[in-house]
Amino acid sequence: MTRFGWCTAWWAAAVVLVAGCSGGSSGDDKAGGSPQRSSAAVLAPPSSLTSQKPDWGRCQATADSTAPGRDWQCATLRVPLDWAKPDGETIGLALIRARARGENRIGSLLFNFGGPGSSGVSTMPAYAAVVSSLRERYDLVSWDPRGVGLSKRVRCRDDEEIQASESVDITPDTPAEERAYLQDSSTFGKGCAQNTGTLLGHVSTTDTARDMDLLRHVLGDRRTHYFGISYGTELGGVYARLFPRNVGRLVLDAVVDPSADVVGHRENQARGFQRALNSYLESTGEDPEQGSRRIAALLERIDADPLPTASGRKLTQALAFIGIILPLYSEDGWPALTSALEAAERGDGSELLVLADEYNERDPSGHYGTASHSQRAISCLDDRQRPTVEETRKLLPEFERISPVFGTALGWDTTGSCHDWPVAGQYDTPQVSAPGAAPILVVGNTGDPATPYEGTRRMADELGEGVGVVLTWKGEGHGAYGRGSDCIDATVNAYLLDGKVPEDGKVCS
Repeated sequence: MTRFGWCTAWWAAAVVLVAGCSGGSSGDDKAGGSPQRSSAAVLAPPSSLTSQKPDWGRCQATADSTAPGRDWQCATLRVPLDWAKPDGETIGLALIRARARGENRIGSLLFNFGGPGSSGVSTMPAYAAVVSSLRERYDLVSWDPRGVGLSKRVRCRDDEEIQASESVDITPDTPAEERAYLQDSSTFGKGCAQNTGTLLGHVSTTDTARDMDLLRHVLGDRRTHYFGISYGTELGGVYARLFPRNVGRLVLDAVVDPSADVVGHRENQARGFQRALNSYLESTGEDPEQGSRRIAALLERIDADPLPTASGRKLTQALAFIGIILPLYSEDGWPALTSALEAAERGDGSELLVLADEYNERDPSGHYGTASHSQRAISCLDDRQRPTVEETRKLLPEFERISPVFGTALGWDTTGSCHDWPVAGQYDTPQVSAPGAAPILVVGNTGDPATPYEGTRRMADELGEGVGVVLTWKGEGHGAYGRGSDCIDATVNAYLLDGKVPEDGKVCS
């Protein structure tokens, strides 16, 4: 199991999944991390890359998605495999764009939808309806970051191996279960190294931030205008740190806490998911404490005896855990959670299995997507911390106090996610301080389950005085923009379209 990762299109009637995961950097003025160099200290890319002219053409259908409409164009951007050797080997990044409709074009607006591991090429057309007003003055542009989707990507397991791993106990209770849990993580990492090769050491968030600036240059934009969601907020913060003078209008929505290390992120997630579960239980009229005990007991029964499903597969504890978390990302998912829990209480795991398969990108034929592979590879390259089993055992009581439902599994994930990873991690917490950058709009939702609201102010504070500007929505679900608040949407649009920076601390209810 890994931390909860990538994003799918909640705006298209699915539910968003984006983790509160750390981004990546390397730097010489980064406390607690390996050296992080400023943009001036890194060799500039050669003219063969900066002078690229993307060959924009019709987007093609892929095995995972149909071709978007005629409004959309696709191309490939060449970037260095290793930014320390910018004139060396290159890899291709898949791009997608829709040109601005209006005459008063500002430039390109880049989107990252989170994860890490979410495909911008497949997600951007689905999200376009949410940001249609922004297309009047911007080209809408996204891309599949290195390691993701149609770009040179990470793959760690085949479909049979993925399905087999779903039976691994994510809350090990015995030495044998602990060994199996850690062995599964070790095997996953070895598969990544074998199937991905040297790319595995070059998929960090800093690498992607540098790719973003090359993309800005190739698109012909003087400044980077950017909309980052969840993990995309960390990418935006790392970008601002590296290239403060190139910052244009940046929106960071559903903010990852840049002050949290590996343990802190899992604690944040346990806290956020439990809050969302409490809100859900209250909406059904059930006492949250009593309801949490009921659901925790259900997970324990499934751990001991997986449930049958209509498909013939068994609903394991790992799958049930994911199936419960998925609907918490949006109030729209709460009715599905009620139905799935009621069925599970009757001994039928079919509905929770459907929800888990949605998260795992499993189609009816048994084929799985690779977003979770990319997410884990990027996160484990970024994160330097590797808590031991002994350290994790000491953490478990606090995790269980934070969340009786989610705490134990997320506590174990502090050691299981990157155990025996074949590439060393880069830092403890990312550096996002961006003195001299233009104001950056930092948007938080008080009911966000995956990136708890506390990270919003922490991101703004770390960006620096006069840079981070906080906008708050008192709502439910993951993210704020496009979720029904006219106040949020109007404020973000005024910032992106007209350059109007709201007062720091503005609240929309």
